[in-house]
Amino acid sequence: GFLEDGILVRDRGRIRQRYLRSPSFPWDVAAVLPTDLLYLRLGPGVPVVRANRCLRAPRLFEAFDRQETRTAYPNAFRVAKLMLYVFITIHWHSCLYFALSSRLGLGTDAWVCPNASHPGFARPLRQYLHSFYFSTLILATVGDTPEPRHEEEFLFITAGFLLAVLGFATITGSISSVISNMNAADAAFYPDPKPVQRYLRAQGVGGRLSQRVADWHQHVQAQRKLPAERSVLRHLPRGLRADVAASVHLPALCRVGLFQSWECGVLQQLVLRLQPQVFSPGEFVCRRGDVGREMYFIREGRLAVVAEDGITQLAILGEGLYFGEISLINIKGNTSGNRRTANIMSIGYSDLFCLSKEDLAEVLVEFPSARAMMEAKGRELLLRMGKLDVHAEAVAAAAAEEAEQRVQALETALEGLQTRAARLLAQLESSAFKLALRVERLECRLRQQQPARGVG
Repeated sequence: GFLEDGILVRDRGRIRQRYLRSPSFPWDVAAVLPTDLLYLRLGPGVPVVRANRCLRAPRLFEAFDRQETRTAYPNAFRVAKLMLYVFITIHWHSCLYFALSSRLGLGTDAWVCPNASHPGFARPLRQYLHSFYFSTLILATVGDTPEPRHEEEFLFITAGFLLAVLGFATITGSISSVISNMNAADAAFYPDPKPVQRYLRAQGVGGRLSQRVADWHQHVQAQRKLPAERSVLRHLPRGLRADVAASVHLPALCRVGLFQSWECGVLQQLVLRLQPQVFSPGEFVCRRGDVGREMYFIREGRLAVVAEDGITQLAILGEGLYFGEISLINIKGNTSGNRRTANIMSIGYSDLFCLSKEDLAEVLVEFPSARAMMEAKGRELLLRMGKLDVHAEAVAAAAAEEAEQRVQALETALEGLQTRAARLLAQLESSAFKLALRVERLECRLRQQQPARGVG
């Protein structure tokens, strides 16, 4: 296919017409001409008759470029392509070496390729392998080659060494570029541990804390976790970003018991606001009494609800559970307010989704049914924990109802004032219009009386 106005055209007729009119069509025709038939007249010793095949080299490079942009392992493909270039260069050099040996005479000295009378060199495969080995020694600048005797041999060796120097520089640059690209890709997706390690050393902090930091970075990269997900997807449009986030996180989000009965629109809004976080073993996600600003959903791993001593485990939270929503929702009668009600500690490495209070409030405003469902679950949990004051809840409900009635009364009074204001404005406009008409009539009478006085 080809692109037209940014759209991929796959119609075979249009593709055929465009290709026939393209500048590459005559070269492609010349590349596939059956010049091999000339072997019937010239014999197989004239490989130059197939030189037209080299006209397809631009197509080969185009295929390489397309494959490099589409493969999931571009660095491995670059290394394989580089090795292919190396083997082709050695092959061509070995062919030139054999051609020069044939011109100087096979087996005439120790530098040229041995002739068929030499033991084992009666087969063309053995001659090719010897030529390939000899060219590899020259291009690798090993130098373990027989001493040349003729001027052509000296020139061939010198040209081979110069080509080897250029080739090694190219290979070294390509390999370093591949390594740099790999490091750049890792730096783009995963946080760099070196600045943190340098900061800890500069502050004189080391030992166990420094090892925990190193282990956390190693776990994030080994398990392909991506904490900075928003920065990676920030260039995509909102719709495409929502599709990408949904394809990655929606299956895990649907396993959360709270969301299994929610409509799809709520989940699509949530996946754009979730922030992945990875907690290391023994790290506290939240402590009792802290101000709650986020709620968490367990994607992978296990967490423990521990007592005040930080050791005794009261409960285990596994995959698909959530916590922290009570401190984010203003449930009437909650004696804890927006404070955390438990100590949550990660047992191993835990992969959590974090949802901030502002993002949750924004989503729940758009979906009142989801808010009612979350408040019902939170009220049930507070009742089990004994942290819900029913009397205070009733008082708060009555106060809210009274405030609602006052708001409605104010809205009614405001509507009445707006009606009266509109009526007064209409009367004012009518009076102004009548006054303007009277002024206009008086001016007309005045203009009529002035000419009459002049005549008199």
